[in-house]
Amino acid sequence: MPGRKREYDEDDVRVRPGRSSRPRTRTRPKHDDAVDALVITVDRGRYGCVREDDPDVEVITAMRARELGRKSVVVGDRVALVGDVSGDAGSLARIVRIGERTSVLRRTADDDDTTPEGRLERVVVANADQLVIVSALSDPPPRTGFIDRCLVAAYDADIEPLLCLTKADLAGPEQVLDYYAELDLPHVLIRPGSDLAELRDRLAGRISVLVGHSGVGKSTLVNRLVPDALRAVGVVSAIGKGRHTSTSAVALRLPVAGPGSAKRVRKDPGWIIDTPGIRSFGLAHVSAESLLHGFPDLVEGTLEDQPNCGHTAADVDCTLDAWVDGGHADRRRLESYRRLLSSRAGELDARDHQADSGPSA
Repeated sequence: MPGRKREYDEDDVRVRPGRSSRPRTRTRPKHDDAVDALVITVDRGRYGCVREDDPDVEVITAMRARELGRKSVVVGDRVALVGDVSGDAGSLARIVRIGERTSVLRRTADDDDTTPEGRLERVVVANADQLVIVSALSDPPPRTGFIDRCLVAAYDADIEPLLCLTKADLAGPEQVLDYYAELDLPHVLIRPGSDLAELRDRLAGRISVLVGHSGVGKSTLVNRLVPDALRAVGVVSAIGKGRHTSTSAVALRLPVAGPGSAKRVRKDPGWIIDTPGIRSFGLAHVSAESLLHGFPDLVEGTLEDQPNCGHTAADVDCTLDAWVDGGHADRRRLESYRRLLSSRAGELDARDHQADSGPSA
């Protein structure tokens, strides 16, 4: 009828197709043919990797696959690679899996977790077995504050510490060793031109992270352990288009020792990870109670404390003072522990902060 309004039904509806007709799926490829590799350097979205079954082949340059999401990749990670894993110039592989980490060494730029720097937690390396704390016995003198920080970081990451005392020709180790006597801390002494057999034996079969201040001889030690370290660093720096790697962590394969060395050293000499970019270990990521793990010689002295005791000098009922006065621990150790507690609370003054940290090698 004229003038009657037309009624619409579902046949009149037109659905515009989407831009892509490909069905979405959460299924991801299994990459069964992926190659296992170890990440030895990280530089601006490019990762230098070596095959674990043949670490002496060319360094493979890789990028992260999109399917990894926000998962970070750091030096020491064990990953699975697909694509061009030849290591040839211009080749590029993809990291499609990151293996479960056995350990994670972390730090923050600041001790105070109320600051942006203190809240920014950085993973230094993954899967390390040992933290080698390199300290000179003289020129510069040993900094026990820095050593204490490293010990806390090592215990928090559940990796073993090793104290490497260099320049043993200039001063004896007695004072430092006495300071850590209650810890039974393993150590090695290094002199210019001395045999490194004991150190190599402690590094064998492990992934060891080296940390130390400027001037303690860490770079010299790395070059003695890996004579062609400069060439190796130059190779991996090529993935960053020539940027010098002195500010980046790099993993170096230790050379196989000669016939006169221990059998296990010849079989697996191990890896060292040089960390020249680390100046100090901020401990904001470590709880106040966990800080005590770096001072096991003080733990027993806290057993009779009240549950809410902060173990600071302001806690008048803290039993740590009586424990130290009774000769069970070194007073300097308690002072160092309390300095770290104050530092985490943002109460450490500039002079103390400078004493605990400094430029790295």
